[in-house]
Amino acid sequence: MIDTGVNKKTARREKFSPEVRRGILGLGLGNTLEWYDWMIFGLLSAYIGPHFFPATDPVTATLDALAVFAVGFLFRPLGGIILGTVADRIGRRKVMMLSITMMAASTLVIAVSPTYQEIGIWAGVILLLCRVVQGLSTGVEAPLSTAHAVELVPEGREGYVAGIISFYVNVGIVGAPLVSFLVTLVIGGDAMSDWGWRIPFIVGALFGFVILYLRRTLPETMRAEELVDTTTGSVWTGVRKSWLSVLAIIFVVGAVQAYNYAWNVGLPNAARSTMGEDPTAVFALTTILGLILIVGSLVVGRLVDGRALSRWFLVTRILAIPSVFLMLLYVEPGIGGFAAVLLGGSVILAMNMTLYNVVSTSLMPKGIRATGTSLGYGIGVAVFGGTASYLLVWFQSIDVDWAFPVYVAVLSVLSIVFYLLARRVNGIHVGK
Repeated sequence: MIDTGVNKKTARREKFSPEVRRGILGLGLGNTLEWYDWMIFGLLSAYIGPHFFPATDPVTATLDALAVFAVGFLFRPLGGIILGTVADRIGRRKVMMLSITMMAASTLVIAVSPTYQEIGIWAGVILLLCRVVQGLSTGVEAPLSTAHAVELVPEGREGYVAGIISFYVNVGIVGAPLVSFLVTLVIGGDAMSDWGWRIPFIVGALFGFVILYLRRTLPETMRAEELVDTTTGSVWTGVRKSWLSVLAIIFVVGAVQAYNYAWNVGLPNAARSTMGEDPTAVFALTTILGLILIVGSLVVGRLVDGRALSRWFLVTRILAIPSVFLMLLYVEPGIGGFAAVLLGGSVILAMNMTLYNVVSTSLMPKGIRATGTSLGYGIGVAVFGGTASYLLVWFQSIDVDWAFPVYVAVLSVLSIVFYLLARRVNGIHVGK
């Protein structure tokens, strides 16, 4: 990060150089692609499954595709460990280029891969390998791109980074169902099932190569003298010494991702299956939620820009505790009740989703930041985010609806406790 020595108001007025603006654009759009590709696979699993697995039982084939989807979560921590360590050893730029190349190439392979009917079991193997590559890539993309952006901008602009990176993330979340809807609208449901499902993947792959072009001029934020004595051993020695900060990141990320997946995936699925709501209305309301998150990220980023990030994090995380209990109001069928819960919790969700990555970045010193944040992020998303929607629906199915909000509330409390402990023991390395 550039130490400008200016006060907060001056920092907020300071304009970025064209190089920094292009860098933030390339980093932000990488987050868009990450979430777009992640959502596309989940949304189109019912189409993907019968093409890559035995189609005698469409339900089983779809479950096979969803199982492959889950594999990506398992490889996120490994991606953070491997690529995060490399980023701390050789610099941010090369890993950011590699990450987006891995994502774009694996998405393209899925788009053009032959089916089970053409090459048999190898179709499923190729699909699985592509998800492994995507898991490794996403394990470092979000935490490292946030850290890279924070290091690019002047001190005091962490709030801006939080808002703009979150904005790009939410564009990807909304873009996936939007592209799928438009393709289906143009070619029809039958063609979508037959071959049209490949089009959203092709769109993602082409978008990825555009981002790779934008990142070719990405500035490097690790100075030569910071890298000269850096070894894998020294990086991991530093991470071990900062184990409390890594633990805090796991819960800072895990709590908000459990909240996020519950609102974006779990509640809509429960509304369609358990409550029998009209799917069109559910999808419409879920889209509105996405739009609120997009606008909210920019608003929150503007509010926090130049101000104490830690204070805003603590306030918004405390507000998440009662907010998640709103889901207990949705106990019987009725699209109005679903809308009230989904949109009622959206503002607090937007606040938390905007801040968590930059807060995680602030807990790690620069020399081990990529490794520490990527490791904590990967574990937090895999353990708590990846299981959230399943737990929500399962708790509802056994008539213990109260259990899930209690679970997320406990995660939120733990994230506050570990954050305060890590801040006291290891300090804050970005912002205040």
